[in-house]
Amino acid sequence: MRIGNNPEKENNQLALESYHRIVIPVYIPNLTQDYFKDGLTIFKLCIQSLLYTIHKKTKVSLIDNGCCAEVATYLQQLYKDNNQVDQLLNSKINLGKVNAIYSAVKSNLEPLITISDADVMFLPGWQTSVEQILKDFPESGMVSPVPSSLGYRSPFINSTVYYGLFKGKLQFEDVVEPDGLVKFQDSIGRVMYNSTHLKKFLTVSNKKKSAVVGCGHFVATMRAEVFKKAPQEVCQHKIVGGSESTYFDIPNDEAGFLRLATKQNLAYHLGNTYEPWMDTKMEIILNTPNAEFCLKELPKPEPFNPIQIKVGKLFRVLLLKKFKKSYFKYKGIKSAY
Repeated sequence: MRIGNNPEKENNQLALESYHRIVIPVYIPNLTQDYFKDGLTIFKLCIQSLLYTIHKKTKVSLIDNGCCAEVATYLQQLYKDNNQVDQLLNSKINLGKVNAIYSAVKSNLEPLITISDADVMFLPGWQTSVEQILKDFPESGMVSPVPSSLGYRSPFINSTVYYGLFKGKLQFEDVVEPDGLVKFQDSIGRVMYNSTHLKKFLTVSNKKKSAVVGCGHFVATMRAEVFKKAPQEVCQHKIVGGSESTYFDIPNDEAGFLRLATKQNLAYHLGNTYEPWMDTKMEIILNTPNAEFCLKELPKPEPFNPIQIKVGKLFRVLLLKKFKKSYFKYKGIKSAY
């Protein structure tokens, strides 16, 4: 039997106090195996650096994606103690990275959503810089605070190439912080960059700003519209297997958005092994005042249409793949790139 009227029926409109949501799935099933033994230490650096560097219009969703008891307890404490951590989603099994992220993405209304691995250290100014790119490039849909000299190699930058050739400008610029590139390749345990990569990266520019072409997806801020282009079915892979390209990279490109990165390195991929420099960097973060920057208004998205995307694909294949050496030489890069 139901008695009375549900008061929420009289006030049934959702009130949105934030415009930027951070979504972090956490999978640390134990702290004994070598691969996971530093997992909680690394995640603490991640979440502490995040909470210190975000503005007041931000909310955080954490997903307990099959974590061990000690990690689950820490996640519960974060949810209890921090107002900006307004969601903790719990699963006793590993749903996979993509499915865990989409469990939060599909149930929130913020126009900007940052997806991040649980081993990212966020540096002061990352959010300001990312949001500024989204403001200065209304055509952008995916922006990372971590630049890569190899971002241009992605097959999912067709809209970005179209923009660079027909609306903005493609050019090579000096790498601002080569140490960031070195730390990233160290974190994944393999050499990615040669000496030229550490000196120059390909950028796209307009009258307001320039940004690095392409980005990875271990940490990236995306417009909510991107996710509407993603597959409707559940992802069948826990990690890799093309899942991140299928659910993040391809939707951004097919939606007609640019894929960019900041020129400054404003986050670190820590990997699964603690190193003393991380604490040193954390001390710097905690002693750096966080700018209370918030966008007054996020510009409406300006995606490209399917024909423009196809034109961009044609020129991407021609200029950045088939005739790459000649094109890069024309742009001033004469050594291997």
